[in-house]
Amino acid sequence: LQPQSSEEAKVFVHAFLKRSMPTMKDEAIQDMLTRKAVVLEHYPPKKTKQKRKKTKGFTAKQRRELRLFEIEPEQQRYAIFLPLHELWKQYIRDLCHGLKPDTQPHVIQGKLLKADLHGAIVTVTKSKCPSYVGITGIILQEFKHIFKIITKEDKLKVVPKLNNVFSLEIDGFISYIFGSKFLLRASERSAKKFKLKGTIDL
Repeated sequence: LQPQSSEEAKVFVHAFLKRSMPTMKDEAIQDMLTRKAVVLEHYPPKKTKQKRKKTKGFTAKQRRELRLFEIEPEQQRYAIFLPLHELWKQYIRDLCHGLKPDTQPHVIQGKLLKADLHGAIVTVTKSKCPSYVGITGIILQEFKHIFKIITKEDKLKVVPKLNNVFSLEIDGFISYIFGSKFLLRASERSAKKFKLKGTIDL
C-alpha cells in the first residue's frame, strides 16, 4: 500500500462506506464520519491481590514463659513512676477539657470509666478482705481481674478488682471505682457503654 494524503484518505473512506452501505445517503455517511467516535475497548489484565499473612503474636502461655509482664525487683521503686503519674494527670486534664469547676461530675466520671488508668494513684477504700483497705499507690499494670500497684514503700501489690472499691483523686475531683463492675481489660473499657445508675455492691 502506498501512503496517501489526508484528502485521498477521506475520499477512500467515503467510497468504502458508500460501497459497504449503499442504502445510506451521502449526508448520513458524512454525519457518521464527523460526529461518531469509535471506542476501542481495552481490558487491562486483572491484578491478583496478594493475601497478607497475619503475623501471629505470642500466646498467653508464651508470654508467661518469657515473663513479658513481670517488673524486675530493681525497677519496683515508687519514685521511678512518679513522672508516669504526672503524664497521666495531664492526659486526664486534656481528656476532660481542663477539669473546670463547673464541669458536671457525671461527665468526668463517664470519661474516667473509659480512660487508661496506667499511672493513676488509687486507694483501696472498701474491701471484703480487710488487709487490702488502705493500700495506696500508682497503677503500673491493669489486667482483666487485677491491678498491679506500686506503693510509696516500694512494694508491688497485686490487688484484685473483685470485691474492692478504689478511689482516685485529681485536681480535687474524687472518683470511685467499683471493681466488681470493672472486670474488663483496659482496651475493652474504651468501647463499653457503662450505666451510671444501677445497683452498687462490692
